Amino acid sequence: MPGGRLTSEERGSIARGLAEGLGYAEIGRRLGRPASTVMREVVRNGGPDGYGADRAEEATRDRARRRPQDRPAPVADGGDGGGGHGDGGDGDGGHGDGRDPGAVRDFTDSFTELLVQQGLPRMAARVLMCLYVTDSGALTAAELVQRLRVSPASVSHAVAFLEQQGMLSRQRARGGRRERYVIDDAVWLRSTLAAVRMNDVLAGESRRGAEILGADTPAGARFGSSAEFLLLMSRTLLQVMEEWRRRPPARPERRDD
Repeated sequence: MPGGRLTSEERGSIARGLAEGLGYAEIGRRLGRPASTVMREVVRNGGPDGYGADRAEEATRDRARRRPQDRPAPVADGGDGGGGHGDGGDGDGGHGDGRDPGAVRDFTDSFTELLVQQGLPRMAARVLMCLYVTDSGALTAAELVQRLRVSPASVSHAVAFLEQQGMLSRQRARGGRRERYVIDDAVWLRSTLAAVRMNDVLAGESRRGAEILGADTPAGARFGSSAEFLLLMSRTLLQVMEEWRRRPPARPERRDD
């Protein structure tokens, strides 16, 4: 059924579709599944070039067997006003809210893999998703360490990278001295703006390369073409960002975890 877990037969169909060179949308259409479901299944099980139905089936069983042991005990994180969260790994927005912890965990894992596929360092992707799936969108370093079960240094490096990319900010926790790392609905807007700025730098350097190498040479023409493309991309992204800013807010109020 469209909303249930993939069957071994469906995984076989996905493998055959990839071998035929079909896209996720076409494979999903044949299965009666969303393209995003197919994409997550492929990404978390080897990618388009390494996906195998049998391996994917076995990996799914392994994950299901590991889950009862993977759930850490809740840790009270007093002093920051945020409370503690025991969420079974990367954060699921809390218990008792009607969410299926296993489904949230699956989604978190698969979305993290998508971010890694897009070039985000794995630890940065894990930290970002840990924040993203909480309703408050804010956690302390101690909470991130507890949820992800990694070293404070790993969290610190990931946070520094995400902050540099404009994907999170810091704020003082209520009633305490600890900082909380925060994301909001504008996370992708700021990240896109950072990309636009980098595009502009690359375009300027590409133009300089064209001048140095000679615009009438193959290498110079290559840099000139790159500059045109990067500038066009920046203009398009800026237009999209402006359209997004004009959209009326239609999001539920954020809850504190």
